[in-house]
Formats: sequence, C-alpha cells, structure tokens
Amino acid sequence: MPSQKVEDAAALVHLSYEKVWRMPKMELVSNIEDGLFHNSEGKIKFYAPSFAHYKTNYFESKPIEFPTISITGSSCALKCKHCGGRFLNTMISAPTPNELTAVCIDLKERGCQGILISGGCLPDGSIPLGKFAEAIARVKQNTKLTVIVHTGIIDYPTAEALSASGVDAALIDVIGSDETIREIYNLNVKADDYGHSLSALTNAGVPIIPHVLVGLHYGRIKGELQALRMISEHSPSAVIVIALMPTQGTAMEKVNPPTPDDIARVMVTARVMMPDTPVALGCMRPKGQHRIKTDMLAVESGVNAIAFPSEEAIRLAESLGLDISFSSMCCSQIFLDTHQVH
Repeated sequence: MPSQKVEDAAALVHLSYEKVWRMPKMELVSNIEDGLFHNSEGKIKFYAPSFAHYKTNYFESKPIEFPTISITGSSCALKCKHCGGRFLNTMISAPTPNELTAVCIDLKERGCQGILISGGCLPDGSIPLGKFAEAIARVKQNTKLTVIVHTGIIDYPTAEALSASGVDAALIDVIGSDETIREIYNLNVKADDYGHSLSALTNAGVPIIPHVLVGLHYGRIKGELQALRMISEHSPSAVIVIALMPTQGTAMEKVNPPTPDDIARVMVTARVMMPDTPVALGCMRPKGQHRIKTDMLAVESGVNAIAFPSEEAIRLAESLGLDISFSSMCCSQIFLDTHQVH
C-alpha cells in the first residue's frame, strides 16, 4: 500500500528547482535521508577510472583501462587558486600531436579502453585542443578508444574540429559567477562565455557533460545555481557534480571545503531541474569522513553514478535494494551506460 511518504516524494520531485534550492538545510537533509529523492530507476553505477588506484571489498580498478593525458604537460597559464597546475602532474604527458598518437597506441596495446584528454589552460581559458584534432582522429581510427576531452573555454571552430575528429564527449567545468572566474581562475572572461562554450559544443554535435564544482569560491556556494541554469539550457548528456578539495601546495590549501549538505543541495537541484539527465558525483571531492557523508547523501539523493565510492555508500545502496554495478571507466560514461549504448 503506498505510504504518505511516497506520495509526498512524487509531489516534492515535481516542485520547482528554486524551491528545492531555497529549502532550509535541515529540511533538505531530512527529505533526502527520508527517501524523498530515491533513485526511481532502482540502479546505480560505480566508477573507478585507472588514473587513481581504487580497491575495496567490492571492486578494484584496472591499472590501465582509463588514464588521463595532458596535452600541455605540466604547463598552465592560469594557475587557478584551487589547483595551481598540480593536478596536471598526475597525468600522462603528451604535449605534441605525434606524442599523443604514440601514447594512445601504446596504451591500447596494453589494454586501455578509453582516455581523457585534458591539459592546462592558455591565458584565455582555453585548452589547445584544436591543434590535436587530427591526432585525435588518427587515434580514434587506429585504436577505437573511447576519447573524452576536457575543454575549458572553447569556440565553434575548435568544437567543430573536435566533432569531426570523432571525440565521444566533452567535459567542461561551468562557472556561474563572474567574481569566481576572476578571483579563483585568474581569468578575464564572464560566466556567459561558458554558456557560449556549451552552445559551441552542442551546435557542433559534441555530447556535453558539464561539471559543477561546488564551493569553488573559497568553499562557499556562489555561482552553482547559475551554472546549473546555463547547463540546463543546452541538453547535456549528463551532469557531473564535483567539489572543492583543498590541495596541499595550492593557494587554497587551508580553505574549508563545502559541506556534504552543500554538495547534496547541488545534486538534488540538478536532478529536479533536469529530471531526464543522468547526474553523477564525480571524482574530485574531499576524502575521509567528509567523503563518506557526501557519498551516502548522493546515494539517498538518487544520483545515477558515483566515482570512487566509499564502501559505506556501496553498502547503503545495497541496503536500499539498488542494482549496483562497477566500471573502470570515467563516470562521464554514465550517459552511455544509462542508455546501454556500447
């Protein structure tokens, strides 16, 4: 017999995203923990791409299946306050088209299934992907690897070149606050430029998987809702929610990260705003007890996927009767896995 709680859930999910966004924290968390946003599809996918080792009692990532490649090596002109270019040092360096081709062929021969091509930004906030488009086309033709690109600010000609190269999707961090772009990214562009980038990729026919970085403005919520609004206007293939992870050696290493409740608010708002779009909790987020709490809220918020999930979150998904599965690919693949396209 349907409970009042289930009826309330149906009503709540059809409320406007603005009301969900403004909901007091205690009420929001209570609604999440009471199951009002549980995953109606009854399944969740857990991802553990090989650029970071992951091992639990449930799953161990495969060492070479999905690495990340930087086409700028360790170079980045912006040196954003939350990163400082440090994340580039964890990637495979391939700073020329020929090197990119050679690296990808070698990776394929060693059992690789897909790659993320990223890199540091130029002074205008772009990543120099255009000059690698022909190399990406060769990689796609010769290896059949899944190729995901991380773009930054991008214009239509570059997006069109990437589309012609056969890339499978584009990841882009969407920033909704001009002040955050200026203060944290050290970049002289506007939030609208991220909207224009989404339009360029969409018009070029590249599936987009935008990321919303919660707490980027010194750990505080600022432009996240506007970022979601811009994203919702461009038919994303999936939305990935990530969170500020204060990193040693950066200008923001001592900043308090956003709370798990803050991250949950963005996840739930994304689900209500874009009910037919897969939502995932991505790999960048604080570790330890913070991650455990965030991951459990993500499961209860009904996300479709979580990258590098805590064991506590996996057990919670089991206890809720969700059909769980694991992959060594990037969580951006949820847009393919959801539709069972292989």
